[in-house]
Amino acid sequence: MPQDISRKPTACLALADGTVFYGQGFGATGETVAELCFNTAMTGYQEIMTDPSYAGQIVTFTFPHIGNTGVTPEDDETGDPVADGMVVKWMPTDPSNWRAAQDLSAWLAARGRIAIGGIDTRRLTRAIRQQGAPHVALSHDPEGNFDIAALVAKARAFRGLVGLDLAKDVTCAQSYRWDEMRWAWPDGYARQTNARHKVVAVDYGAKRNILRCLASAGCDVTVLPASATYDDVMAHDPDGVFLSNGPGDPAATGEYAVPMIRDLLDKTELPIFGICLGHQMLALAVGAKTIKMNHGHHGANHPVKEIETGKVEITSMNHGFAVDSQTLPDGVLETHVSLFDGSNCGIRMADRPVFSVQHHPEASPGPQDSFYLFERFAASMDRAAG
Repeated sequence: MPQDISRKPTACLALADGTVFYGQGFGATGETVAELCFNTAMTGYQEIMTDPSYAGQIVTFTFPHIGNTGVTPEDDETGDPVADGMVVKWMPTDPSNWRAAQDLSAWLAARGRIAIGGIDTRRLTRAIRQQGAPHVALSHDPEGNFDIAALVAKARAFRGLVGLDLAKDVTCAQSYRWDEMRWAWPDGYARQTNARHKVVAVDYGAKRNILRCLASAGCDVTVLPASATYDDVMAHDPDGVFLSNGPGDPAATGEYAVPMIRDLLDKTELPIFGICLGHQMLALAVGAKTIKMNHGHHGANHPVKEIETGKVEITSMNHGFAVDSQTLPDGVLETHVSLFDGSNCGIRMADRPVFSVQHHPEASPGPQDSFYLFERFAASMDRAAG
C-alpha cells in the first residue's frame, strides 16, 4: 500500500540523537516519550500492544501489514494497551477478518495510544540495531505543528529503563482467581473445572494467555501482586509458584521480589516456574546477575535451543535485559540458549524442581513448540505430591 508523500505530516518521531522521522498519525493525539524497540512478528500486534512487558516502550513493527485484521477483545493480554506507542510502515487499512470488533486506529485512540505510519521502518530498525534502543519522543498533531527542538530535548531527558521498576505499575492491585483456559475451536475459552494443583502466580505484568496455559495444564491459579511476601504466598498453601513476565529493569524489581523468592527456596521444596521477568527474578534470587542488552529480543520467530535435548524451538520473545550466564552459580544449569546471539534463555536448579525460561511459551509461534514447559511444571507438582 503506497503512501501519499505529498500529504502534510501529522506525526513525527524524534530520536535523542536529533534524527527526526515524519509520517501520518493515527490513534490518539498528543506526545509520549519512551524507549524505542522493534518487533519482527508478522502477527499478533494487538497482543504485543497489550503485553505489560512493553511498558515504557514504543514498538516499531518491521512487518508492514499492521492493523489489517482489526482488533478483538478476545486477543487482549491485559485490559488496555501498555506499550506507549506504535510505529508502522503502512497506514492500517480497513479490517478484514471475521473476528474483528473494531479497527486499530479507533482502538488506539479510545485507549490513549499514539501511532505513526508512513515510516521507513527498515532504516529505523537498522538504527536501533546499530545504536542500541534509543530514547524517543512521538508526537501526533492533526495540524502538523511540531516543536522539534522541544521533542528532541524530551527524548534526551528520558531516564531510560535501567534502574526502573515498572512491575509495580502494571501488576494487579489485589489478588484474584483465574480458571479460563486456552482458546479452542469452536467454543472459545473454556473454564478449568477439574484442577489438580493449586498454583500461586506472582504478577509482575502477567499476560492472560500465560494464566490460560497454567489453567489448561490443570492448575487452579491464584494471582498475587508483585509485592507479595513469602507469607502472602504461603497463606494459599500452594502446590507450586509461578513467576510471571513483566517490564523494566529486573534489578530494580528484584529489590522486593528477590527476598520473597529466596525465602521460598530456603524454606520450602515447592516447584517454581518463571517466564521472562520471572526468569530474571529467579536468576537474581539464586545469585546470578542481569545485563541490559543492546536492542533486546522482540519477535515471534526466535530460535531457542534446549541444551540437554538439542531440540530447537521457534519462540516469542520480548526482553531488553538478559541473565548473564557467566554469573550462574554452581548447582544452577543453563538449559536454553538463543541461536541468534547465544544469550541465556533458560535455567534450572540441578537438585530442585525449579526452572525458568526467557521466552514466552504461551505465545505459541511454533505453534506448540514450548507448551511442554507448562506440562513440565505440572509434572513436577505431581511428583512433589507423591
